[in-house]
Amino acid sequence: MSIVAQVWREVGRHLEIQESVRRIAPMLAAHFPVQAVLLRRLDREPMRLVTVASARVDNGDTYEGTTPRNVCDEQGAKELMQFSSEGNARYISATRPNPLTLTLLPPGLRAAAIALPLAAEERPLGVVLLLTATDAVIDAEALTAATQLIEPFSVAFENEQRLQELARMREALEADRRALLSRLERQDISDSIVGESAGLRTVMERVEQVAPTDAPVLILGETGSGKEVIARAIHARSRRARGPVVRVNCGAIPPQLIDSELFGHERGSFTGAVSTRKGWFERADGGTLFLDELGELPLEAQVRLLRVLQEGSLERVGGHQAINVDVRIVAATHRNLEHMVAAGRFREDLWYRISVFPVRLPALRERAQDIPALATYFAQRAGQRLGGTGLTPTEHDIALLLRYPWPGNVRELIAVIERAAILGSGRRLEVAKALGSYDEESTPPTSLSDFRSQAPGVAGYAYEGINGNALSNGVGTGSTLPPRDHINGSSVPAAHGGDELRPLGAAMVSHIERALQATHGRIEGPFGAAKLLGINPHTLRARMRKLGIDWARFRPIKAEASG
Repeated sequence: MSIVAQVWREVGRHLEIQESVRRIAPMLAAHFPVQAVLLRRLDREPMRLVTVASARVDNGDTYEGTTPRNVCDEQGAKELMQFSSEGNARYISATRPNPLTLTLLPPGLRAAAIALPLAAEERPLGVVLLLTATDAVIDAEALTAATQLIEPFSVAFENEQRLQELARMREALEADRRALLSRLERQDISDSIVGESAGLRTVMERVEQVAPTDAPVLILGETGSGKEVIARAIHARSRRARGPVVRVNCGAIPPQLIDSELFGHERGSFTGAVSTRKGWFERADGGTLFLDELGELPLEAQVRLLRVLQEGSLERVGGHQAINVDVRIVAATHRNLEHMVAAGRFREDLWYRISVFPVRLPALRERAQDIPALATYFAQRAGQRLGGTGLTPTEHDIALLLRYPWPGNVRELIAVIERAAILGSGRRLEVAKALGSYDEESTPPTSLSDFRSQAPGVAGYAYEGINGNALSNGVGTGSTLPPRDHINGSSVPAAHGGDELRPLGAAMVSHIERALQATHGRIEGPFGAAKLLGINPHTLRARMRKLGIDWARFRPIKAEASG
């Protein structure tokens, strides 16, 4: 068997490059006057050669006594690139130093070597040095035979690089998983979800139904309502649970980079593409891809997304080869995609493809029975972070939280509890201060039982206004709105005659506009609308944005100076 065939056989037998070099070194001694074999990797930033594997031909032990790495100077790097592009073996010796010799040989090594350039797809990878004595005679025939060894060594080295890259990616993903679980204070992503047996029971029933399938899922819900938690619950209960779950925020990707982020790109496909990059679809292969804020995708990207969903294959930017991917899609949005379809801002065919199994996630105000459990859970976490001991909200705290409308949903609840713990110096919760909902003269309920007596049926109670203030809709303070199911956007007859009740949103707009008019458009401060309404200024701004209220039109117009 020829030496080339022997090297190919050993390369195919072993995954680790060190083991391959250890076994190949004695074989080479039968054909070349070599004493040891060094395999050196080329790093780009900084430009340097690093010894990654070595072996002596006499006993296969690692070749010691050399500096493991050396930085290439400008001339040496130029000579190395030229040497790699030629693709032929070359004899070098420390007794006849030149820029290439000084670059390839480890510093301080007094030896000669047959140097074999390693490359893949015309990209230099490194070099193999077959070390010889300085007085060894290497003729042209030996160099020609050595040149045939470049290909098997290159393949072995490239496979080693890919294995190391996969190992680094696995470690990074595992680190991300541990960090996420640490933030969630869980040991496993499949831990129970707060509210799954109460306000989220219907949602979790649908999750259990759809999780074992590969059907696309569309999660609908307001911002901050916990759509990512539900997406991860679907993944954890699916047959793909051992695969990756990759989250992509479609609204955070610049339009010009969407294709590259989702589908990847080939090296040189555009300015700045210095290497081949896998997209999110390839990274999620065998697992779940969570497309958050799907409604923010431009129409052009929607077309390419539809193709991947239909065909199960994609092409990287600048590539021409179809890549098959096995990905389960879970999408989420706070927008009304049906309205966007009607307006031409979302593709109808993609809508039908992505909404196979919609799951509506209720807002926090619609599942108020979960607020005590959520507040307790987040208070425990906040207390442990700040003072090392978990905190527990009192009945008075819970009553305050239950009266608040939570326009920011669970995300806002987390922020309020965190703020309350900070205001209490990590020793107690200052919920009233954190909410900024009441002034010194207000008299909120002092206990949960008082609250329930004021608003019977915590699970389905309706708000009278912002933080309990009566709305300007002809209903006096203390009146109760009809059940939610009876308010569908049209006027509803009042329970005891008189004026008709308006939809809650319209009544809120009217109430906030009256406050802005009374305060001349001022929001903050002792004479601002937030103080007048008894709510936090940030909450008022969020509610105004949601309702489309422009505060600027209530500001007085300054008279122009006369000239």
